[in-house]
Amino acid sequence: MDRTETLLTADDLLSHPDDGNRHELVNGELLTMAPTGSEHGAIVVRVTAQVFSYVERNGLGVTLTGEPGFKIASDPDTVRAPDLAFVRRENVPEAGIPTGYWPGAPNLAAEVVSPSDTYEQVDAKVATWLDAGTEVVWVLNPRRRTIAIHTGSAQVRVLAATDELDGGTVLPGFTCPVGGLFP
Repeated sequence: MDRTETLLTADDLLSHPDDGNRHELVNGELLTMAPTGSEHGAIVVRVTAQVFSYVERNGLGVTLTGEPGFKIASDPDTVRAPDLAFVRRENVPEAGIPTGYWPGAPNLAAEVVSPSDTYEQVDAKVATWLDAGTEVVWVLNPRRRTIAIHTGSAQVRVLAATDELDGGTVLPGFTCPVGGLFP
């Protein structure tokens, strides 16, 4: 992950030329990440399919994927992009889904650990989500075939492939087998 020296804004990031890399903005600094691998993409599709189906069937809100940007801080700006996000219906702007970055944090953010990610980078991203108001962050770890569930209580619950993932208070009634999320 490379960092820039010049502080940028969310508008700068939105108009950044497509160079084939993924970018986020943290406290005005541009972070550049390598494209993810195939396994990563397969896991994102699996978890998204489960969450999207449940959210749509129950009219709970909006499911977003494809690393949508959420502007979670200003001056300096921070724009983070989860692998999967869920926003409750009551938190969707009256005008609908924004064409630019989503203002504020999602209720749920899911991150799949990429081969190039360090645990320090993942932990920092989780902390950023929780500090911004995200209620729960799921970290899916392909190497360990686990999901770590982070909440604002600073407690982390780790589920193994034989466990069942539930939606807690964010997605009440949602469940799926953890092992089914990993190819």
